[in-house]
Amino acid sequence: MSEKRYAVIHFTDGTKLTLDFPKQGDDANVVKKMQKLMDSPVLMIEADGTLLTIPMNSIKYIQSHPRPNILPDTVITGASIID
Repeated sequence: MSEKRYAVIHFTDGTKLTLDFPKQGDDANVVKKMQKLMDSPVLMIEADGTLLTIPMNSIKYIQSHPRPNILPDTVITGASIID
């Protein structure tokens, strides 16, 4: 059984894109993949048989649900959003 995930990409122009997808690999490589993603100038996503290439400088932030089981050392944990 695949574990479904979803992410909401919030863009600097105020729009957003919501994607659902299966779990991507094993937990042991999550931190390494996250760092690689943050170092890239583009976010590339295969969706519905197409390739989306999104410049990272057009992304304000990305919400990932659920959060990864393993997080980088620099992540602040246990926070709540107060709006």
